[in-house]
Amino acid sequence: MPVELRVDPTPAGHPALVLRPWADSDIQPLIDIYRDPLLRKWTRLHVTGVVDGARWLAVQSDGWRTGQRLSFAVLEGDLLVGNVAIKRGAVPSDCAEVGYWTAAEARGRGIASRAVGALTDWAFATLDGLSRLELLHQIDNTASCRVAEKSGYAYHQTLPARPPFPLDGHQHIREAPRPEGMTAQ
Repeated sequence: MPVELRVDPTPAGHPALVLRPWADSDIQPLIDIYRDPLLRKWTRLHVTGVVDGARWLAVQSDGWRTGQRLSFAVLEGDLLVGNVAIKRGAVPSDCAEVGYWTAAEARGRGIASRAVGALTDWAFATLDGLSRLELLHQIDNTASCRVAEKSGYAYHQTLPARPPFPLDGHQHIREAPRPEGMTAQ
């Protein structure tokens, strides 16, 4: 069942964020955000009009229904500024992938790292059996590398290129917190 997450303002003056399920009213802001060529470079599902927007929202809704893609719209006040998602396979696993993007006008303000951090904490606290999250990006996406590090995802390895991405990529990992008193064996 979709939920809403809140991210408090920071002492540095960054405003609060709300992570909530996507809504039909998000189609036009989604179309506007996807006009950004940099966003289209890093994402596979492009939104160029109302039909694409409705299809994109249907993918997000279906993801919640199946539990395979738990996607949140990221808002700063009433402004849509990004997306964060947990992506899981059809076969239950203790590992999932984090995905995200940020609107052009929202970049460089810590929105992505704060939203990814909140999503990560929620996922580990809520999703049964989840012990590891991965964050993947192409090696030339240095901003995503910074987001991973700021969100507590440690660099793990460089992966070879695989379609649809033409370049090698970085794999960052964050492990679930251990219950107090538990130590590694």
